[in-house]
Amino acid sequence: MADHPAAPHPDRTPARAFGTVADAYDRGRPGYPREAAAWLTDLGAGDPVTVLEVGAGTGKLTEQLVALGHDVLATDPDPEMLAVLGRRLPDVRTAVAPAEDLPLPDASVDVVVCAQAFHWLDPDVALPEIARVLRPGGHLALVWNERDERIPWVRRLGRLLGGGQRGESHRALVHSPLFGFVEDRAFRSWQTLNRSTVQDLALSRSHVATRDDAGREELRAQVLAFYDDYGRGMDGMQLPYVVQCFRAGVLERRVVVADEPAHAASPTGDHGTGGTGGPDGAVGGPAEPDATHHATADATPDATGSHLVVTTGSFPAVTDVTKAPDSAVTVDEDTVLLFDFR
Repeated sequence: MADHPAAPHPDRTPARAFGTVADAYDRGRPGYPREAAAWLTDLGAGDPVTVLEVGAGTGKLTEQLVALGHDVLATDPDPEMLAVLGRRLPDVRTAVAPAEDLPLPDASVDVVVCAQAFHWLDPDVALPEIARVLRPGGHLALVWNERDERIPWVRRLGRLLGGGQRGESHRALVHSPLFGFVEDRAFRSWQTLNRSTVQDLALSRSHVATRDDAGREELRAQVLAFYDDYGRGMDGMQLPYVVQCFRAGVLERRVVVADEPAHAASPTGDHGTGGTGGPDGAVGGPAEPDATHHATADATPDATGSHLVVTTGSFPAVTDVTKAPDSAVTVDEDTVLLFDFR
């Protein structure tokens, strides 16, 4: 293979590359083992749940989620990919939407899953949006099929296919203040490839789909030569994968309506630490010893004129809200306090 890939075709960009090869993607990409899908959606009770799948593609994971009895809404920003999913699973609800702008109300799903797509998202936008639609007690689950390149011939195929694997994409979830501890689990699976589907596997790579025709044909020839060396004729090629799974529960989000209008902290800067409203601990009581969280006043009354005190997260939790003494605050009837415990 050439040291440098051919230049992208002017009509193809990575953002829409998969749609241009949706059928090859569906034929050439591996599915997911049932036990992995069960772990990704397990909330402890063993019952079917409401699942939002972001970046659902052609339905490789969706098929397993439906087989487990879950109520699934499959979303993807590419309508061509969802069209293939619709032919595969005509009873599944779908919506053309990115993970950064989900067409769902707050706290409306039990689990959000993302298969082979989280590294394409903008985590600074997508993670708050995902947290918004999750119900209390729900979680976000990520999964990647990764070729087991500890095996020399698989590593050689990986060099041909290029494009890399997951890397450290899941780290955005690990460090997110919106989600708790991240659990991980790995499963094993094997994909049977023949002389036709190994070409589809190569052509389904985003960096291949964006090449011009000559560049794609060059790679196709190289992959076929590799298959002829390592394939097993009618038995095909058994390509091993490690299925890397991660899940993390959404942290508690509280909305407390204060009986009395809340007031902004004194402009002198004496607003305490860990969410206290002043030197007397007017809001939320004494701070935790190691707390470094700060209160910010950046909100307005709602349409009814009520003043809201809003907290996100659960470390520490605000258990009650009381009016601060006049000596500790500047009176401003149009101000509310917004606490963000991150």
